[in-house]
Amino acid sequence: MASHFEQLEQSMDQTPSFDGQVAQLIHLANDNGMTVSFMDIGATWLSCTLPVKGESREILLRSPNMAEHIKQSAYFGSIVGRFANRIALGRFEIEGKQYQVGVNNGENSLHGGIDGFDKRRWAVAEHSANHVVFRLHSADGDQGYPGNLDVSVTYTLTDENALVIGYQASTDKTCPVNLTNHAYFNLAGEGSGAKSLDHQLQLNAEGYLPTDSGLIPSGEIKAVQGTSFDFTQPKNIGSEFLTEPDQKTAGGYDHAFVFEPQVTDGQTVAAILRSPQQDVTMKVKTTKPAVQFYSGNFLAETPGLSKTYELYDGLALETQFFPDGPNKPDWGVNRGVLTPGGSYQHQTVYQFEC
Repeated sequence: MASHFEQLEQSMDQTPSFDGQVAQLIHLANDNGMTVSFMDIGATWLSCTLPVKGESREILLRSPNMAEHIKQSAYFGSIVGRFANRIALGRFEIEGKQYQVGVNNGENSLHGGIDGFDKRRWAVAEHSANHVVFRLHSADGDQGYPGNLDVSVTYTLTDENALVIGYQASTDKTCPVNLTNHAYFNLAGEGSGAKSLDHQLQLNAEGYLPTDSGLIPSGEIKAVQGTSFDFTQPKNIGSEFLTEPDQKTAGGYDHAFVFEPQVTDGQTVAAILRSPQQDVTMKVKTTKPAVQFYSGNFLAETPGLSKTYELYDGLALETQFFPDGPNKPDWGVNRGVLTPGGSYQHQTVYQFEC
């Protein structure tokens, strides 16, 4: 364990990060031999090792060092915000006022803009043997967003092999807020050679959000039944891969799946991912209304821990509000717009069985 932590320290704190200072890393371990590591840059979930068949298995993709982490655009393990996913043209209207935020994904804004929360140094507010709390202040006008926003993210490792991520935020002006963690999972092991397509997935979601060519949702919530987006029963991700126009537009799966309201209580299993060999299972529980299932369609040529990553070397299950929500008033509470005095308290759990 010590050598694993030492290797992480050496790879990530030898080179200055975005702000010219080295990263601070935090390591947690439970009695079962599961470990998780984080860094203050992006409040990033950097590593997750599981004891599988007597060996420690790294299941998260990451950059090999800080120099490459700074260059990558995959958002490996970072907290993204203010608004995760895309906002069309980087524009939205709130209370009659138009706002323009940073455009960094074609003509759209992605994951908070050019200088999103993934590139910020978060303060380590608390740290114990089983949890760490990161905090960030985002000033009014940051990246074009209205309001002073204060955010905290708490990571807790349990003895049930669960990583619990708690999100809190408050603002003094109405503004879009949609926070998520952008971890990439390969349950067969980061360097295994297995693909996201080899994994088995089940989503407790009866609908998904079709998109245009810029991956902006059309506004329709389309039923998954009878489509390749139906994961209501467990199936291999690759079994109906790229078989429909909605997938071909995105180069695979890169869509928000809408959970049934009864499963967003934070206690009910909303998603289940299984490794190709069925030796690791990950169960996801959340209070968010949707999950962006991303099959790793843009990973090619990204330097990674064990190799240069290729397409589909990992997948993300990002719990969140609906993409482009600020521009879709009909979506109501699922839009991801926070008001002064309003409550932003959410939780997502990634629980592992091996």
